[in-house]
Amino acid sequence: IKDGWCYLASVMDLYSKKIIGHAMSKTIDTPLALRAVKNAVQLQKPSTPLILHSDLGCQYTSSAFKQYIDSTKLITHSFSAKGCPYDNACIESFHASLKKEEVHLVKYFDFDTARLSIFEYIEAWYNRKRIHSSIGYISPQNCEDLARKIA
Repeated sequence: IKDGWCYLASVMDLYSKKIIGHAMSKTIDTPLALRAVKNAVQLQKPSTPLILHSDLGCQYTSSAFKQYIDSTKLITHSFSAKGCPYDNACIESFHASLKKEEVHLVKYFDFDTARLSIFEYIEAWYNRKRIHSSIGYISPQNCEDLARKIA
């Protein structure tokens, strides 16, 4: 990319494996993490308490991030143990798939091109078509749709 690095913050529903919130930026900081979580809340409109799990990065431990989480009155923030990457295995697996199936196969012209391509990967491919063995070889959107029918 001629514009330099791109950073992606993403929020996954662990039940369906669907990416329910994401944001991209040229910097990795609290506003990036907040946009991803706010996008998830806006899209999903949760009405029951939920747990948001993250690592101990400064963007997730900042006072602004904590203030937003507390303001929702629905989200409990859970952190990974220090130096324990296994706590975030699901989202790390998503990021590995994103890199193998999209990022490492394409040379992006600029930040906006990368952002659009990654948006399309998440929304058109990963959430709607890509099957997952952990949810019975269906797509995350299909899993979410089936769960809503049952509820």
